[in-house]
Amino acid sequence: MAAPVDGEVGAPNFVELSDAELIGRASEGDARALEVLYDRYSGVVFSFALRLVSDRQLAEEVLQEVFFRAWQQGGGYSAQRGTFVTWLLSITHNLSIDEIRKRRRRPQKAESEEPETLLASVADTSSGADVEDEVWLGSLRETISDALKELPPPQREAIELAYFQGLTQREISEALSEPLGTIKTRMRLGLQKLREALGKSGVELT
Repeated sequence: MAAPVDGEVGAPNFVELSDAELIGRASEGDARALEVLYDRYSGVVFSFALRLVSDRQLAEEVLQEVFFRAWQQGGGYSAQRGTFVTWLLSITHNLSIDEIRKRRRRPQKAESEEPETLLASVADTSSGADVEDEVWLGSLRETISDALKELPPPQREAIELAYFQGLTQREISEALSEPLGTIKTRMRLGLQKLREALGKSGVELT
């Protein structure tokens, strides 16, 4: 018996499905599910790619490749490891950097607005870092990652988008379809808890 298609009695309302459900369906070949995900996140993916590559045509190419990769690799996505939009923007970041390297261009550093700047002091690595520095930085990232896991999911999601992907509060608001004020509150509360957790490990956010 054939499964009902969108619009038939008993068919799922794709717009109401979660990201995890949609990418699961898309990885099985459901084009409608991938279209819904594209509608949800193509704007923020394109904006992020454009900020990195500084070329609209190239950003468009990255956008298409991101969703192609998402379709290919969707079966391996796990909501337990992070939110879908964070996973999607990680693909965007990697593809953009690959394209920049191919063209021997340097990415523009994403502008950040407070409180994202509080995380900048522990986010970047120096190209000239020695082995000891690399080991220390690796341990620091692990400590931060563990601390983030202790935050409520909405707060963790907002901070991860700022910390790992370099999105501004406004871009996070657009990506999550949440009011800007809500995002600011989540980040403020999340950073307070993150400071406390990191303080116990001897790490201080300046």
